[in-house]
Amino acid sequence: MTDPMNARQEEILARLDRIESREEIRQLPSKYALALDMRDMDALVGLFPEDVRAGKGRTGRAALKAWFTETLSQQFDGTSHHVGSQVIEFLDPDTAVGIVYSKNEHETGADWVIMQMMYHDRYERIGGRWFFRSRQPLYWYASDLGKPPVGERKMRWPGREPYSGNYHALFPSWAAFWSGLHAGVDAPVAVAEPAPLERFIETMRKGIEVEHIRVR
Repeated sequence: MTDPMNARQEEILARLDRIESREEIRQLPSKYALALDMRDMDALVGLFPEDVRAGKGRTGRAALKAWFTETLSQQFDGTSHHVGSQVIEFLDPDTAVGIVYSKNEHETGADWVIMQMMYHDRYERIGGRWFFRSRQPLYWYASDLGKPPVGERKMRWPGREPYSGNYHALFPSWAAFWSGLHAGVDAPVAVAEPAPLERFIETMRKGIEVEHIRVR
């Protein structure tokens, strides 16, 4: 027979663990921004697990450090990443997902490029510590500070042809909203039930997998 007192204690401990985990996860994007902008590559890759995927079939922090070092040294003279709103949802006690807004500034030669984007994050607790398992960038625009990115193809890096970002790719509501308006729908005929707790992001995604989103 279950002891009600023990069950209550376990519930309280689980809820406390969730609060502490959420706060630790909330620090990760800010630590990422600080380490990246200060070019502390060891601090940066230390936010990822030892077996992190670094692209092109490579794994490990050393490979990720090499990729960050090459990218940052060749493309940018300086950067500043401003972390915005964040939604965190737990899949289980040791894994979570998140959406993090980010407004960034980049000095690249004679140009000053501003960017608005968000990240789709996956977090994992390993050995009692939370890490980024992955970060999927979703871009809205990038443009010279003096040139507002009005119109199509908002990704406008110096020396490159403008292209469209993937800012709305994870959430089908964007296309559905405009399709409905173009079809002459003045208002929704039905309202869905509120998303379950810890399933807000999943509900908005409606089955779209982040792996299918193209990274430019």
